[in-house]
Amino acid sequence: MSWNSPSLSSCRSAWWLTSRPPPVPAPRAGRIRGRAVTAWPERCTGPLICSPPPVPAAGSLGSPVPAGRWTPPGGGDVGQRVTLQTIADRVGVSRMTVSNAFSKPDQLSTGLRREILAAAHDLGYVGPDPAARALARGTTGAVGIVLTSSLRFAFTDLVATSFFGAIAERLAPTGLALTLLTSADSGDIIPARDVAIDGALIYSCDPTSAAVDYLTRRRLPLVYVDQEPLETVTTINVADRHGARAAARHLLDLGHRRIGLLMSGMHPPHGLIDPADVTIDGYAAKQRLLGWCDVLGEAGITPLVARQPGANPEEPRAAARLLLDRPDRPTAVLCFSDATAHGVLRAAVDLGIDVPRDLSVVGFDDNPLAAQLRPALTTVHQDVEAKGKAAATALTRAIADARAGVAHVPQHHVLPAELVVRDSTAPPPR
Repeated sequence: MSWNSPSLSSCRSAWWLTSRPPPVPAPRAGRIRGRAVTAWPERCTGPLICSPPPVPAAGSLGSPVPAGRWTPPGGGDVGQRVTLQTIADRVGVSRMTVSNAFSKPDQLSTGLRREILAAAHDLGYVGPDPAARALARGTTGAVGIVLTSSLRFAFTDLVATSFFGAIAERLAPTGLALTLLTSADSGDIIPARDVAIDGALIYSCDPTSAAVDYLTRRRLPLVYVDQEPLETVTTINVADRHGARAAARHLLDLGHRRIGLLMSGMHPPHGLIDPADVTIDGYAAKQRLLGWCDVLGEAGITPLVARQPGANPEEPRAAARLLLDRPDRPTAVLCFSDATAHGVLRAAVDLGIDVPRDLSVVGFDDNPLAAQLRPALTTVHQDVEAKGKAAATALTRAIADARAGVAHVPQHHVLPAELVVRDSTAPPPR
């Protein structure tokens, strides 16, 4: 493979495990020994012994009820769903009048509305059915994020958590909820097809995947993050190729010529691989590889390449040992991420290799721990919080345009990526 034009394949990530709130089960009547009941008996014999709780005092939360019939705090029967009609029957008005009390208060007298709201509170009514309200308003009040990795990654990877935190911060004033979607089918439920959302962020995913296809066919506003730019979709990317070039050039300037690359990917091949067999799982990874290859190819250097399978914390360490536990080991390693670089540092300790005297290590991302490692990690900085906020802002604008019936004009943002030199790089040993 020519390093100036490496063969790269599109990502075909198999794991898109994300999260969304579980469906709320339909209300059911209480059960004792398998028999449905709508009112608790005054006393129950056998293993289950029960008596009705005291009748609430006048003025307390809840209304007096007949002996043997339990009313939860706020009123209403266990397992019975309180509806607008329930409130209407209690007050003696029409269902429409109750609806107006919530949605059109100017249509009612102050006294009647107060009476309706008091009855609703007493019955434990929490508001209109969310699905019906979303249908009526044409909005769900939620946005989705489709991930390329596991659900665990979303909550444990430092870069991912910073990214999601920035999105949440930017969305907070809008009142929009954030839903993590999985592309995996679960019986009759396909989240990307079935979950009610107003728009979605596609985060470092295969654009030809079923999940992206469903969201596109739903004609939802979409924003791509760490994705191949498309003319029809707003994208938020980082100058990964520029940052990778700077990292490789830094090592050449220090005098390194035996250089290793430690990649990450879910699909084989894994372990030590021929550079010609390198396949790419995502756009950001592709850009980083291209940046390294630009500089190394110009210098006539063919790197030693290892690839770790997946995001298990021990995988980078094991893959790094393949690079380092050999007579002709590299004097420097360029890593796909800071998490990968941390694995190299741990493997170096295992093998008694001093960093940076015997080995230089460069990461990518500048996650919150990079500066705290020992030695402090030389890495490529990307502003993850700025990326998250830019993605959230772009999506809310796209959603606003869709609601207003305005044609959305896609924009393409590229955030900077700059080399940060710390203590993990030095000239090669003599």
